[in-house]
Amino acid sequence: MLLTERGAAANTLAAYRHDLDDFAGFLARRNKNILTAAVTDIQSYVKFLSDTGFKNTTQARRLSAIRQLFSYLLGEDIRSDDPSLNIDSPRAGRRLPKYLSEKEVDQLLAAAEGNTPEKKRILSLLHLLYATGLRVSELVSLPYPVLRDHDRFLIVRGKGNKERLVPVNQASKTALESYLEVREGFCPAGKHSNWLYPSRGGQGFLTRQRLGQLLKELALDASIDPAKVSPHVLRHAFASHLLANGADLRSLQKMLGHADISTTQIYTHVLQKRLMDIVETHHPLAEAKLLS
Repeated sequence: MLLTERGAAANTLAAYRHDLDDFAGFLARRNKNILTAAVTDIQSYVKFLSDTGFKNTTQARRLSAIRQLFSYLLGEDIRSDDPSLNIDSPRAGRRLPKYLSEKEVDQLLAAAEGNTPEKKRILSLLHLLYATGLRVSELVSLPYPVLRDHDRFLIVRGKGNKERLVPVNQASKTALESYLEVREGFCPAGKHSNWLYPSRGGQGFLTRQRLGQLLKELALDASIDPAKVSPHVLRHAFASHLLANGADLRSLQKMLGHADISTTQIYTHVLQKRLMDIVETHHPLAEAKLLS
């Protein structure tokens, strides 16, 4: 159902499968299954997760998967009740996204400069991550060719199999063109590849894990703590820096591919200083105070 009706991505399907397998294993140890599970079984599972040391966010995610499972079973008349209906989710405080400063991004870009095929590839990856805010899974699975000579937008297929247009700046296009000169060297055994960033691995394209490793190696070259650098951190940097320099939330929502603007609003913390400066500089009372 998640795949055919909702168009869920492979990573989402894998996460649901892992969470529900764990819940099924817990039930089996209590001589229960999803058809016989009661409210107390789900409550005990959530308590088990808490006692085992799982974070509130993980508990909430697993409970969400369980709720969707029982909602599906009820809707398909496989069960006549939904035991997950009145169970409260663990409170999960919303963490502010981690992101790099503009100076640190400049350090990464400088460290990625070079004439080797590896340098040209990581520079183009870094440029696209920071200039477009793509999710890592969206970036590594970009098709080839992805941009024509005069194109200024990427067509990206994101979560829920939804397409969106993402603008690409000239610096990223230049880095990409330089990489394309050496791209064939990354194709398996010289074969043609349908992926922008081909790999000799089973997927046929660069994996998320490998990109993460490459960025941490680059961070060392740039004298930045590798723990601070990841593809997702660069996505956060893209969003935070755009807002700090005047972008609006609605435009940012479209570029990030967020279905709900409330998800985009986690970045509003970076607006606080800019808004305060605007009020202090442009509000009539602020002007009167300056004159006095």
